[in-house]
Order: sequence, then C-alpha cells, then structure tokens
Amino acid sequence: MTKTGRDDANATAYGTVGDDSKIDTKNDGNGSANGRADGGMPDQLNDDAMEPVDALRRIAFLLERSRAGTYRVQAFRHACDTVIKTPRAELERRSAEGTLADLPGIGKATEAVIAACLHGTRPQYLIDLEATSPRRLIEGGEDVRAALRGDCHCHSDWSDGGSPIPEMVATAMELGHEYLVLTDHSPRLKVANGLTAERLRTQLALIDRINQQLADGATDFTLLKGIEVDILDDGELDQSDAMLAKLDLRVVSVHSKLKMSAPAMTRRMIAAVRHPRSNILGHCTGRLVDGDRGKRAQSSFDAAGVFAACAEEGVAVEINSRPERCDPPDDLVRMAIEAGCLFSIDSDAHAPGQLDFIEYGCERAARLGVPRHRIVNTWPLPELLDWAAG
Repeated sequence: MTKTGRDDANATAYGTVGDDSKIDTKNDGNGSANGRADGGMPDQLNDDAMEPVDALRRIAFLLERSRAGTYRVQAFRHACDTVIKTPRAELERRSAEGTLADLPGIGKATEAVIAACLHGTRPQYLIDLEATSPRRLIEGGEDVRAALRGDCHCHSDWSDGGSPIPEMVATAMELGHEYLVLTDHSPRLKVANGLTAERLRTQLALIDRINQQLADGATDFTLLKGIEVDILDDGELDQSDAMLAKLDLRVVSVHSKLKMSAPAMTRRMIAAVRHPRSNILGHCTGRLVDGDRGKRAQSSFDAAGVFAACAEEGVAVEINSRPERCDPPDDLVRMAIEAGCLFSIDSDAHAPGQLDFIEYGCERAARLGVPRHRIVNTWPLPELLDWAAG
C-alpha cells in the first residue's frame, strides 16, 4: 500500500483499480442500499448470494469495527483489491482449478470467501463473524447517534489511515452520514506521514473530483476538506495560513511534548484555540486508556482556562470516540458543558470500520448530558460550514 497518497494510484471505493475518485453510489447491493437511518452498523446483506467484493469489504469492515489486528484486516482489503483487478472469468476459472491462491494477496481464508461467493453461497467466515458482531457497539446514545449528520475527524492512507479516501467515503455513506471531513495529518507529524502543503493541494483536487462524481450521481453526500493540524510548541499551527484558508474545517491537536509543564501546555493550547482558523480542539488530554499502544496519562493543563477560551472563540471541544482515547474524560466533558462549549463527536477513524466508533462518543454525550444543539455535527451542512468559516 502506498503511503504517498492515491492521487495517481488505481483506487476505487473498494480498493485499487480504476479512477482514484470512483465511488459506488448505486443501490446495487454494494453497500449504499444497506445504510441505516439511525446510524450504526449497516444491515447485513440478507441474500445468500454475494459478490466476492461485497463479502470481502463487509468482513474487513466488521474486523475493523471490532478492533482486530491490522494484518488480519489488510488480508481482506488486499484480496478485495485483487478481485477488482481480476476479470470475473479468470476468477471462476481459477476457482474451478483451485488456483485462486496463486493470485497476489489471496490466502487460504480469502480464497474460501471468494470461492463461496462464486458458487452462490454465503461465506462461512462472514456468517460466523456476523453472528458475533453486535448491531451496536455500545448501548445508549442512540438518539444522539440518530441526530448526527456527519463525522468531523477521520484519516485515509494519505497519512496514517489504512484505506483510500473513496473507501472511507463509501462506508460513511453506508453508515447514513450526510458529510465526512477528511482530516489527514499535517507535515510535522512525520511518523503519521503528515501531508506537506504540496500533497495537501493534490488531495484537495482529488476531493473536488470525488464531490463532482457524487453530485453527478445525484448523491446527497459531501466530502469536506479538512486537516488534523498539529499544535506546535508555541501554539502556532503546523500549516501555512494560506493552506488552512482553503479548507472547510480544521481540527487542532497536540501530538508532541505531551508531558510539558501545565502552565506551558495551557499557554500552548489557548494560543491554538485563539488562532482564527481553529474549529475543533482534538483529543485535548492526549491520554490513552487501553489498546496496543498501552496507557498514557493525560497532559496537565488548566482545563477551565482552555475551555473558557474555546467557549469564547466558538471552538468545539472534541469528544474523541476512539475506545483507547475516550478523550476528554468525563469530568472534563462536564466542565466543558458548564463552560458553554460547543462539541464535536468524532470517530477519529483510521479505517472504514472504525467510523462506527462514533457510537462510543454518542453514548458518553448522552450519559453526560451534552446539549444536543451544541453538537456541531448534528447541524445541517450549510450551518456547519458557516460556523467553520468563522
């Protein structure tokens, strides 16, 4: 998988062939017909007969949603890429000969999935996975989830995400979103393949092409131009103002020197919040509560002062829904409510199935009493854009 962005690659909504802006918007069994009006995991495809691409995509989605290992997920994503690139007649011939596994990216498990679909039966791997996958990741917050119109924080394989932009868009549509903000990382975060200004310009042109295709398909969905921009040590943002001005929405986050002194971190965060381009303060404490990266204590800062600045500047406090972050903690969410802050409930998805993580944030918002009208991604798109433009 390239980590330089797919502007010249063969990415489709399902993987890696054809036009990089291609998104399946038809109600043809490939996903968009299965979106749920109340959000949450798309309904399973009920017909026993499935196309191999549909089965492989759904398996990958369910694995990502369950926080399965990247290697396991990518086996199905890569197999999907191969299926798309391979003529149907060749797939059928190889299935009959037992040589599907000779194709690149096809292993024992994915071969069985493809063969079952070619024979008109539902793959056992998918049957077993669906039997153990809950319809909702967490109980509670259903009304908040139903009110959400979009997700303001996600990543693609242009930075440290695992899938092409069109696949993220296709899944967001399946989940019932009206919009998705693509927020790949800024240049300083080299470990996450942050985008230089040049790469960001290229990405923005791709987003224009994707939105044109969506409009041509009479699809009521918009991919918004965004960034998760690093807050530098002095509170400045890690991208030029000229580039930030080209974006629809900007998430500002601290990713470095998380253990700096509380006074210094407070000054740093307030300076970023007061930057005229800032819209959402991402995962404000930087904590990790579980997961492969282990645990990390939250940063020390004057939360009351930071949230007062957010309320004054109209910058939303993110409720980051990633299970390993659960950020801010409950006490700080309550403090932000009391301060009069706006909120954004975001998945911070790095893979399509992780877009459903937003359910965790919705449960917390409902349980902690976040006022619905203060959640910016419950707003219609024109209202969201007006707010983000300042």
